[in-house]
Amino acid sequence: MLQALGDKLKAHKWLGAIVLGILAVVFAIWGAYGIVNISFGPGDYGLKINGETISADTMSRAWQERQAQVVQSLNGGDLSDAQKATLQTQLVDEYVRQTLLSQRAYKSGYRASDADVAAAYQSEPAFQVEGKFDARAAQTMLAQAGMTPEMYESEQRQELETNQLTAGIQVSDFLTPSETHQIYALENEQRQLRYALLAADRYAPSKVDDATVKAWYQSHQSDYLSPESVGLQYAELRLDTIAAQVQVAPEALQAYYQKNQARYQQVETRHAHHILIAVSDPKDPKADAAALAKARDVLAQLKAGKDFGALAKQYSADPASAAQGGDLGWAARTAYVPAFADALFGMQQPGALSGPVKTEFGYHIIRLDGVRPASTKSFDEVHSQVESEYRRDQAASIFGDRQEQLQQALDSGTITDLGQLAQRFDLQSGRVDDFTRTAGGAPLGSKPELLRAVFSDDALSGQRISGPVALAEDQIVIFKVLSHHLPAPEPIASVKDQIVAAVRKSAGTKAALTAAQDAVKQLQQGNSFDAVTKTLGVSAAPPAFVGRSDPQLPAQVRAAAFAAAKPGPKPVYQALALDDGGAALIAVIAVKPGASGANPQNDQQLEDEYLKRDRQGELAAYILDLQLRAKVERSPTLFQ
Repeated sequence: MLQALGDKLKAHKWLGAIVLGILAVVFAIWGAYGIVNISFGPGDYGLKINGETISADTMSRAWQERQAQVVQSLNGGDLSDAQKATLQTQLVDEYVRQTLLSQRAYKSGYRASDADVAAAYQSEPAFQVEGKFDARAAQTMLAQAGMTPEMYESEQRQELETNQLTAGIQVSDFLTPSETHQIYALENEQRQLRYALLAADRYAPSKVDDATVKAWYQSHQSDYLSPESVGLQYAELRLDTIAAQVQVAPEALQAYYQKNQARYQQVETRHAHHILIAVSDPKDPKADAAALAKARDVLAQLKAGKDFGALAKQYSADPASAAQGGDLGWAARTAYVPAFADALFGMQQPGALSGPVKTEFGYHIIRLDGVRPASTKSFDEVHSQVESEYRRDQAASIFGDRQEQLQQALDSGTITDLGQLAQRFDLQSGRVDDFTRTAGGAPLGSKPELLRAVFSDDALSGQRISGPVALAEDQIVIFKVLSHHLPAPEPIASVKDQIVAAVRKSAGTKAALTAAQDAVKQLQQGNSFDAVTKTLGVSAAPPAFVGRSDPQLPAQVRAAAFAAAKPGPKPVYQALALDDGGAALIAVIAVKPGASGANPQNDQQLEDEYLKRDRQGELAAYILDLQLRAKVERSPTLFQ
C-alpha cells in the first residue's frame, strides 16, 4: 500500500494518526485476528491476508524504514529486542488493517475514477514546483522512494477507494442530543474535594546504615550503571581555521570591495516624530470620523505653534513613542507600514508636517526632523569588514575542495592512521576520553548525527576512520574509536549519596502512605478533615470544585479524585502514594455535572469534538471486526 512511499513524501497518512493510535493500543500484541496461521513452508512471502500476498521484500523495506525513523527519534540510541518486536508487530498490524480495508472497499463496490486518481496524483505537494505539478519532480521523488508512477497511481487508487469506505462509516454515525448531553456532563464534570500532602522527608529515616545502602544497591543495580562510552581520536575541518590562514593582499581587498560595493551601501534613513490618534472601532464609520476630526484638530494646534512633544504625550495612542514626545528615532523606509513610509519619505524639508495619514493603527500626524541620504561606505570605513568577508569567501572555496578530497581519501580506505590524515589535510586534532552515548563529550558536543555515527557497528569495530559528520555548516569532523566501554555498575562509594536519597524517599513514601491510610480510617469513622490533618501536622485548603484539567492541584491528585467513585451522603476518602515521593490524603465531597449553555460557540466546538471522537471509535470498531474475521498468515521468517 502507501506504506512503500512512507515518510519520503510526508503526505499520505492512510487512516490518520488518531485512528492508528487507537488501534495501536488495541493490537499491542500479535493475534488480534480470526485465523492466524504461521506457515513453515518456503518463506517467499511476508503476509497473506485473506489470500492476498504482501511480499517479504516489501515488508523488509518497510521495516528498515520504520527502524531508521525510530532510531532517529531516539537520537541514535539502539532498540532493545523487546522494542523491535513491538515495532514489528505494529508494522504488521498496519499492513493488515490497510489491506483489509482495501479489500472491503473493493468488495463493497467503491471505485476511484481515472480522473480522481490523476487529480490526486497531480495535487501531491511533493510533486509541486512553485505551486504547480511537475512531472519530472514527481518521477524524481518516486524514484527515490523506489516506486514507478504506475505503482504510485495504483496505490493512490486503493487509498481513494478506501477513503470512500471509511468516510461513509464515519458520516453515518451521529450522536443524539441525549448522548451529547451525557458526554458534556461527564467531561465537564467538577468535583468538590479537599486534599493534604504528606511530604516524604517528614517520615523518612534520619540515618541510613551501610547494610541498607548495600542491600538497596544490590537490588537496584541497573539504576547505577555508568553510561556506555568510547574513547576516540578526532580531527576537525573548520572554516574559521582556514579563514585565519588565508593570505590577504591589499590589491585583492580593493578588488573585492569594488566588486561587492552593494554590501557596503547605507540606505536612506529619516528621523521623525509622530502622534497617533487611534480609532476606537475600525468597523464603525462614526468612530473613524471622530478619530479623523481629532487628528485634524491636533494638526491645527501644531500649526498654531503648540509644542509637538507636549501634544504627543497628551494625545498619542502609541505608548512607546508618546513617552518620548512622539520621537521615532532614525529608521529606514522598511521600518514602517507603506502608507506611513510613503508620507514620511515624500516630505522634502526637516520641520515639515504631514497628516492625518491613515494606517491600520489609526491616524498619524508626522513631523520630519532629519534626513541621512543613501551612501556607500568608503573602503577605509569598512576595511575590517571587507577583510573578514574576503577571508571567509576564500576559505569557503578551500573548505569545499578539502572536504571533497577528504571524502575521497576516506572512501579509498587506504589510510587508517587518523593523525596522518589530519596532517595531510591540515585538520585540528584532539581526543575525547569519555564520549558517552547519552551526552556525547566536549568539545564535539552531542549532535544526534554524531552520536549515531560514533556508536555505529562500523565505528565501534575500531578498524577504520569514520565520518565525516557535519557539526555545523562550517565544521566537519572525522574520528576513530580507540576504546569501547559498555555500561557497568558504578562503585558503590561513588553513588552512595544517590542511594541514601533513594532509600529515604522510598521509606518516607511508604510511611507517609501508611499515615494517610490510617487517616482515611479516622475520616470514615466520622472525624473531621481538619482534625485529622492537624494530627498529621499538615494543613489543607478549604473544599473547592475543580475540573478534570484544573492546573492548580497536582496531576496525580486530580486524576485520583476523578477516578474515585461518586460520593453519596458521605465523602469518598482515599490515600495515595505520589510518584515524586510522599503521599496524599484526598476527600471527594460532591459532584457537579457539566452543563452547556454558558458559551454557545464553545458548546458547538465541544459537540463537534465529541462527534469526531465517536466516529473514530466507530471506525476503530469496524476495523476490529474485519481483523477478527480475517485469515492472516505470517511467514515464520518475516524480519529475520
